[in-house]
Order: sequence, then C-alpha cells, then structure tokens
Amino acid sequence: MVAVASSEPAFVPTGAILRTAIGWIDIRADEEAVTQLHWRAIEPGVLVSNPLAEEAKRQVEAYLAGRLTRFDLPLRYAGSEFARHVWDMLLRIPYGETRRYGHLSALIGGEATGNDARAIGSACGQNPIAVIIPCHRVIGAAALGGYSGDLGLTAKRFLLDLEKGQGRLF
Repeated sequence: MVAVASSEPAFVPTGAILRTAIGWIDIRADEEAVTQLHWRAIEPGVLVSNPLAEEAKRQVEAYLAGRLTRFDLPLRYAGSEFARHVWDMLLRIPYGETRRYGHLSALIGGEATGNDARAIGSACGQNPIAVIIPCHRVIGAAALGGYSGDLGLTAKRFLLDLEKGQGRLF
C-alpha cells in the first residue's frame, strides 16, 4: 500500500473544552459563530482554540457559576426548517423558567401541522448547541423528558437545579 501525500492541510476542529462538576463540555466555534456545544462523559480530544471559542467558554463558565443568565454569542446551526424554528423558540425561554413540550407544540400549530409534543422533543434532541440553546428548559407533562449528549438526564437535572432559584421551573 502506498500513501499519497495530500496538498490539503489536515482539518483541525476549532473550539474549547470545559470541565464541569458532572463531565466535559465540548464547544466548537469557527471565527464567525459557535456551531456546537455538547456534553461529554470523557474528555474530548485536543482542539485548536480561537477567540470566539474562548469567549464562549468564558460565558459558559460564568453561566455555570451563576453569574450569567443570558448568552451573547453569534450562533450558526443547521437543521430542518422546523428544528430551526423550535431552536429559535428555545432561545426565548427565560433563564429559570421551563416550558412543556406540549405548550411549544401548541404555539406552532400542534397536531394540526403534524408537529406534536414528540416532534418538539425530537427537535430538542437534535439541538447542536446545548446549554446556549436551552433545550434543558423544556420538560414533559409528567416527567422531565429526555436530553441529548453523553450525560443525558444527568445534565438536564444539573442545569435545571442550577437555574432553580432564579424563577418558575414548574
């Protein structure tokens, strides 16, 4: 087997890594926008940082320390038109408050449009920028519902507990 040298430089993801009380946060950002934030159970691989990734890390650290309730970062996320609409709605849920999946479904036409509470949950599960796009603030009628990322409901409970003293959660 012969290896062929490529003239293209190897792609190295840019971002930042943050250790938390329950696991790792993996933040990805290019020079223009934050593109991903995921919870990880194990330390992510090495990333090359950039100023925006470091600013995102600083803001997430301040949020986790209870010093920040609203992020001020440029975001870029790809998804279906419906998913992007749901994520935009999530950005309007105030810190310390929750909404039910069914409530969000009703706001966008619910079952009449084929977008029931399960569709909202699915869009939340596809959220590429967890924490900053606060899908943890969406709960089920009888239970917390789900949460994406390696840490699942552990992360959702952690974030809801963090915000608990700041407003109306249930």
